[in-house]
Amino acid sequence: MPVAQRVIDRGGDPDTSGGLALLDDGSSRTYGELSADVLAAARHLSSSVQRDGLVALCLDDPAATVVALLAVDRLGATALVCDPQWSAAHRETVLRAVRPDTTILTALPRGTSAPGPEASARSAPDPGAPDPSTPGEEPRGAPTAARPDPAARPWAGFSSGSTGRPRAVTRTRRSWTDSFDALSRAIGLRPGDTVLVPGSLASSLTCFAVVHALAEGVTVRVGTRGRHLAAALPDVDLVHCVPSVAQDVLDAIESGVPSRVRTLVVGGASTSPELRSRAARLGVDVVAYYGAVELSFVALDTDGAGLVPFPGVEVEIRPADGASRLGQVWVRSPYVADGYLADAVGPLARDGSWATVGDLAEMPPAPGAPLVLRGRGDGAILTGGSTVVPEDVEVVLRRVPGVRDVVVVGSTHRRLGAVVTAVVEADPRPGLRATLERAARSHLTAQQRPRRWYRTGMLPRTASGKPARAAVSERLQGERPGGDLAPPATQGSARTESTGLEHGFEALR
Repeated sequence: MPVAQRVIDRGGDPDTSGGLALLDDGSSRTYGELSADVLAAARHLSSSVQRDGLVALCLDDPAATVVALLAVDRLGATALVCDPQWSAAHRETVLRAVRPDTTILTALPRGTSAPGPEASARSAPDPGAPDPSTPGEEPRGAPTAARPDPAARPWAGFSSGSTGRPRAVTRTRRSWTDSFDALSRAIGLRPGDTVLVPGSLASSLTCFAVVHALAEGVTVRVGTRGRHLAAALPDVDLVHCVPSVAQDVLDAIESGVPSRVRTLVVGGASTSPELRSRAARLGVDVVAYYGAVELSFVALDTDGAGLVPFPGVEVEIRPADGASRLGQVWVRSPYVADGYLADAVGPLARDGSWATVGDLAEMPPAPGAPLVLRGRGDGAILTGGSTVVPEDVEVVLRRVPGVRDVVVVGSTHRRLGAVVTAVVEADPRPGLRATLERAARSHLTAQQRPRRWYRTGMLPRTASGKPARAAVSERLQGERPGGDLAPPATQGSARTESTGLEHGFEALR
């Protein structure tokens, strides 16, 4: 596979083997060490992992997950990274649906020496070959490596997203690797850079960012989040993350934390002009992109002028039923995924060579105009005959001082069908609802204004760090997705008990 092979090539080259490849909060690996670990792990798995098989990676340690990911890929199988935050019961339910051929629950054996230069010319070990006597070397007599098939499917990632239960999306090699060069140019990646990638590798965004950095031969730092984030900033050049983490990075820099970060690469949700302006004041560039697990890259904004199609992607906005100003985003692209494992049903739809996941955008006023996104079509709220796009409401409420984030959903209403409901992530303070309602009256139509208000110390989030819209909706409807959230708020109660995940909701009055 191109990425695993590039790692092995660098590990076998004396000029590059000593360069740092992988860092986490407790360890580091050079390219030579990472290459040796990948080869040792591949040997260990060779008797149980078959080419084209599906291998679920259920590991807590992100560095060990990266090694396993590359080892599985080295063997020509498909790696599927599970979220370590899932409960055992939830993980069992998900894996029962996708039916992996093999499941890896513990870190794989490490190599003890860097492979020799000849390793880059060898293929994955024959499953029937014995282990070599010297760790880090390929079995003697292993056949010459065949040219990697770009149409093979070595990657699968979960799309839990903000709109549904986890679905496993499968894609070809080229659907990721063909975008590497264009992304590296867009973000200004340089030899010797260190890229910080916070978040779970179960997120397609995170997994892609790690694989891209290793393919380009730079250093990637994984597993850094929360209180460890600020400590990493003096030693990283780029941060590839979601908007909420980008805000955390800027918070740390503003507080005086030493930093050499020059670029935030932000994907996964809308990037506000405020974030870009704030970063500019701190001397940090922002490269934002829009995409989906199923579509990969769709559009890119490198300078704040707006989203334009990613190189190699054609974008078409098709009028949406019943909407005059909004249309559905369709793309024709070499980066689109194949589909879902286990015949799962998801938002990916096709029309010949075109594909969509139902995202909405404003109808362009002229050809070539920037893409203005308005959320997912199936997230729209139909209330009293009017259609409300949640993102239109969220962008207004996020500007209220003290509000860290907000999710707007529709709550069932007997007469109106649904009413707009806002759940804000903020610290408790008197007058919060009154402040929010003033902002809503000033900037939103009557149909857009929330009728129900809740506060939480921390919104539930997906593996990629985005607010989990479906989890919020299910909580408000009294459901418990995956058994991971606390019981729902009782209508009329002043406050719910907060779990360790701090997903309790408080009705604002």
